[in-house]
Amino acid sequence: MRARPGCNYKEYYVLSHQTYEAAAPGVGRQAIERLFNPRSIALVGATERSIWSTAVQDNLTRFGYAGRVHMVNPKGGTIFGQAAATSCAATGEEIDAALLMVPESKMIEAFADLRQARVGGAVILSAGFAELGSAGAERQQELAAAAREAGIRILGPNCLGFANFVANTPMWTTPLRRAMPGANVAVVSQSGAIAGQLEQFAYQQRVGLTHMIATGNEADISVADAIDYLAGQPEPRAIALFLESVRDPARFVAAVSAAAAAGKPVVVLKVGTSEATARAAQAHTGSLVGNDRTFDALCLQLGITRVRSLEELIVTTDLFARLGPVTGKGLALTAMSGGVCEIVTDQAEAEGVAIPQLADATLARLRETLPALATPSNPLDITGAAMLEPELIARSLEELASDPSIGVLGFVFDAPLKEDKRGFARTFIKNVGAGFQSAGKPCLMMSNTFTSVNGEARALTEELGVVYSGGGVRHCVNALGHLLRRGAWQARVRTAGAQRATVDRRPATERAVLEHLAAYEVPVVPALVVRSADEAVQAARTLDAPVVLKIASPDILHKTEVGGVALNLRGDDAVRAAYDKMMASVTAAKPEASIDGVIVSPMRGAGVELFVGTMRDPQWGPAIVVGLGGVLVEVLKDTSMRLLPIQQQDALDMLQELRGAALLDGFRGAPAVDREQLARTIVAIGEAALALGPDLLSLEVNPLLAADGRIEALDGLTEWSQS
Repeated sequence: MRARPGCNYKEYYVLSHQTYEAAAPGVGRQAIERLFNPRSIALVGATERSIWSTAVQDNLTRFGYAGRVHMVNPKGGTIFGQAAATSCAATGEEIDAALLMVPESKMIEAFADLRQARVGGAVILSAGFAELGSAGAERQQELAAAAREAGIRILGPNCLGFANFVANTPMWTTPLRRAMPGANVAVVSQSGAIAGQLEQFAYQQRVGLTHMIATGNEADISVADAIDYLAGQPEPRAIALFLESVRDPARFVAAVSAAAAAGKPVVVLKVGTSEATARAAQAHTGSLVGNDRTFDALCLQLGITRVRSLEELIVTTDLFARLGPVTGKGLALTAMSGGVCEIVTDQAEAEGVAIPQLADATLARLRETLPALATPSNPLDITGAAMLEPELIARSLEELASDPSIGVLGFVFDAPLKEDKRGFARTFIKNVGAGFQSAGKPCLMMSNTFTSVNGEARALTEELGVVYSGGGVRHCVNALGHLLRRGAWQARVRTAGAQRATVDRRPATERAVLEHLAAYEVPVVPALVVRSADEAVQAARTLDAPVVLKIASPDILHKTEVGGVALNLRGDDAVRAAYDKMMASVTAAKPEASIDGVIVSPMRGAGVELFVGTMRDPQWGPAIVVGLGGVLVEVLKDTSMRLLPIQQQDALDMLQELRGAALLDGFRGAPAVDREQLARTIVAIGEAALALGPDLLSLEVNPLLAADGRIEALDGLTEWSQS
């Protein structure tokens, strides 16, 4: 099936990757359901001498697992107080899920038993597979093949297991805490140890987990399968993901999209870089972005929220789950401390969290509400006056919520771990709750610093109608910023556009590239190709302006390095001399190069120079990079990136993300660049690149000049795969 260059990224990616059909959502879903919500479990290789066996047996007992648990050991006997079967088949009962705690050397034999017993799925604790190198990878492939032949889904190997907290089913091989009421966050991790740390931290913050799934080596079930499974479960409202690599990109895109369609945001902490380096050999684009930038671009386009620490992962996912969608523009924050307000202001600016100025009408109402010593602003310091008149909290929050620029409200106050006898904290939090309930918008009370949340603090805040996080100002403000950005993403998700066919040509020279771009409505500089000094003089006369000469050769990508560019030439003699000098210099530097001639173009004046380049990431496909700087782009590295295809709003966002974005708006008296026109041009360059098909490694326009009220591509080059 051919992808449409006008469609959005998700559609383009799925349609253009042939592996997708074989890995579509729903394949093996029934077996995965049996595994993650089993009515019966077999602990294969169970022994009281193993800490793994002891931990999983203790977890199942403490959680009150309601199904049947079979102890399986070839030696039989009594294990954990019950008779052990010598094999799964020997139980004579249907088994939904098996935990394999046997040596790697016994694994194929164990799978023959699972097949005979018609087990639905298996968690493989055992290591000794792909993590050990090529020989281990071969053993893992054999294991996966045996499982497929038996119709058994595998979680692992080298995997600590999973916990379905809502079903009281912890097939997990280290100690776990009991589930908390009101759980709505799921955890998926490629590392079992990290999953365990996340579970401990979530409990410390009183963040209730619905599911925890560690995928290990992913011989079969991947993070994408886990996300897809959770997208179909009613309990989780957001998914926290710890990711080291993505083994099936198309499946991952489809699973995240399924979660988004189900209203379940995905928050990811990804470490490391892409396994396959996305660099073009000679083109600039690959060197302008790190491998990890491609994944950042993916997150922006799929609505994935990316965080940088384990703490931020849990705090942010928790707030996504409890606050729900945010539709406004910015954050309003209130505290009883001017210092806290200043900290928030600085942090918001550094992290790109929108804290809008309040409307005049809002400021006027706050002046009537607040004491004279308080200054209406955002963030709002209601001062110590609230200690004497706690009702100021409720009234101030209500007024802030009425401002049209506000999408979410925050109040900074620590919930007590134990209520004081006089009930001061209860009074303050009661007023916070009254203000939140009248706001009609998502609201959060956050601690000043990172602090634990015990059951009493959580119970008190929930009783008084307050969503509370102990994540502290830093993590909570960042999380609210993520909520606002996701809300903006949801508001502008695009549908498919017009279809454009792939062209059957490989433009290699500068002029051929510019002509291809022009066919896709990219404005390009006028040019004539000449093959003699006399023709160059005549072309310059025709253009009736100072001109630029550039060598035209498919074998020379960087013209200035071989003397292949001459600028600002005026008059016949200057043009003739420059032509002769250029041909001599180029033939001396590149005697083997094929020369098509010399391009003659009008010299353009000063303006804003941009770089627009596309590249093909081996994992995620085509991407586009926009940067400021022209010839300085490799020095400045001020770039923004998206995966193709993009829409006009994506291009506008990319321009705004540049550190030098102010240059587009008329810096120091220079004329402002028409951003809408510039964005349309960037989109057109992306579509022109997509039309050239999968053999295109890179297409670059450098510079794309914005000057004198027009935008023009002055130079273009392509790089192609050798296939």
